[in-house]
Amino acid sequence: MALIVHKYGGTSMGSVERIKNVAARVAKWHRAGYNMVVVPSAMSGETNRLIGLAKEIQSQPDPRELDMLACTGEQVSVGLLAMALKAIGVDAVSYAGWQLPVRTDNAYTKARITGIDTEKVHRDLQQARVVIITGFQGVDPEGHVTTLGRGGSDTSAVAIAAALEADECLIYTDVDGVYTTDPRIVAEARRLERITFEEMLEMASLGSKVLQIRSVEFAGKYRVKTRVLSSLTPPDMDLATEAQSGTLITFEEGDAMEQAVISGIAFNRDEAKITLTRVPDRPGVAFSILGPVAEANIDVDMIIQNQSQDGSTDFSFTVHRNEYERALAVLRENVLGSIGAKDLVGDPKIAKVSVVGIGMRSHVGIASLMFKTLSAEGINIQMISTSEIKISVVIEDKYMELAVRALHKAFGLEQGA
Repeated sequence: MALIVHKYGGTSMGSVERIKNVAARVAKWHRAGYNMVVVPSAMSGETNRLIGLAKEIQSQPDPRELDMLACTGEQVSVGLLAMALKAIGVDAVSYAGWQLPVRTDNAYTKARITGIDTEKVHRDLQQARVVIITGFQGVDPEGHVTTLGRGGSDTSAVAIAAALEADECLIYTDVDGVYTTDPRIVAEARRLERITFEEMLEMASLGSKVLQIRSVEFAGKYRVKTRVLSSLTPPDMDLATEAQSGTLITFEEGDAMEQAVISGIAFNRDEAKITLTRVPDRPGVAFSILGPVAEANIDVDMIIQNQSQDGSTDFSFTVHRNEYERALAVLRENVLGSIGAKDLVGDPKIAKVSVVGIGMRSHVGIASLMFKTLSAEGINIQMISTSEIKISVVIEDKYMELAVRALHKAFGLEQGA
């Protein structure tokens, strides 16, 4: 009997009525003979509400206690969903992450999964129960509750699917799949029937909000067949149709996919740029700058070091906008004076725009067309980063939507293209 993992986001769990719809959908799959494990997020807005309460008590909430608080949203969801399934005659049982357990390290608010005990889940599945497990949370080696950070329920679902060796992990969201770009910015954006894990990993890392990046990493590492589809369709829709809807994330590139040079345009307006000017150009200077940043648990994205001029250089990098002020403080306290840089400047009003596609491997001129398109719109490029299947640029955030629309058109990604 096939084992399927369903993951439902906060919008899908946003009200009692929607929770009943989720229960009806899960029951449909269960009655069709599938072993079912469900991983729901907290109800829409609940995590933000809880964090808001914490900040009313402490301006910088204690990380351990914040995790203790924030994880309660998912516990509400699993309890309500189990009740909703029981109410329609489906035996179900709910678990918090610590009850299995889902084991993590102790990096509170952004913990990483280290292992999952599946004994209880297999026992309940053998008794024909639907098993519902909290997303977003786990437990560290000392028994303290941890959370996985924003979007962590996606990671939980794929990790659980990997641990259980599930046949497929279905990620139900408020959109019906992965699009060539955000349809709210480009009305002509086209839903992709399939996308490779490589492309999805790049798009997730570059700002696409459809899937959390760590969930894609898990899916790719453990080869978990994953599909993104809508929870807003009627819960009683034909199961065979539903099972083939949305966007399949696959390892197979295939002939049809080889024809697509670019699969999508990703963007991220949540970044900030930091530059140290006239840094002495000597071995180890990059570590001297980024070491303290890493020790402060601040993630760095793009890095540019200019060519040496008279023995000095400018060193720029980007961080998440929420970490901008903290990164500046770390650099002022630990780096600026010690390395002899002239100045420390920052810009929180930037955006990153990227073109992504496995077709780049076999086509030339992608960068040229991207730069030509932005130039024609009068958009200045501040930083450039590339990989085998993506090109990213940093621009002023006020030009982000213009850049996305122009690039989407330039690469022929419109509906029906």
